[in-house]
Amino acid sequence: MAMSSSQADGEVLVDINTTPLIDVMLVLLTLLILTLPIQTHAVKLDMPRPNQAPLTTEPVVVALGVDFDGSITWNGEKVDRDALDSKLLEAATTKPTPPEIQIDPNRLAKYDAIAMVLADAQHLGVTHIGFTGIDQYNQD
Repeated sequence: MAMSSSQADGEVLVDINTTPLIDVMLVLLTLLILTLPIQTHAVKLDMPRPNQAPLTTEPVVVALGVDFDGSITWNGEKVDRDALDSKLLEAATTKPTPPEIQIDPNRLAKYDAIAMVLADAQHLGVTHIGFTGIDQYNQD
C-alpha cells in the first residue's frame, strides 16, 4: 500500500496510496444510502363517516344567469346589481342549509361580468356555488 521512490538528491519519498481508502468510503456511502428507510409522503384526508344517513331533503337550487350583454337573471327574473346583492346576502344567511346557486353564463358573456358576480357572491358569504351549461363550450 505504501509507495516509495527516490528523489534526485537521494531522499526517499513516501506517500500513502489513497485510492483504496476512497473506494472503501464509496462502498460505505452506497451501503448507507441503500439501508436508509424510504420516506413516504402521506396526505391525511378527513373523510366522512360511512354510517351517516343521507340527506332526506333536496337542496334549494337557484339558477343565476349571466347574459351576453351583462344582464343578470335570478331564477329567470331579471335583476340589477343591488337586487342581486340583496338576494345573495339572503341566500348566504339562509339556515339550516343555504341554497345551491348554479351560474349559467351565456357563451358570449364577458369574463368581467361573470367575475363580478362571483366576487360579489364570495364577498357576501355564499358557499354553495357552481357552474352549469359548460357543455356549450365543447368544440367538437
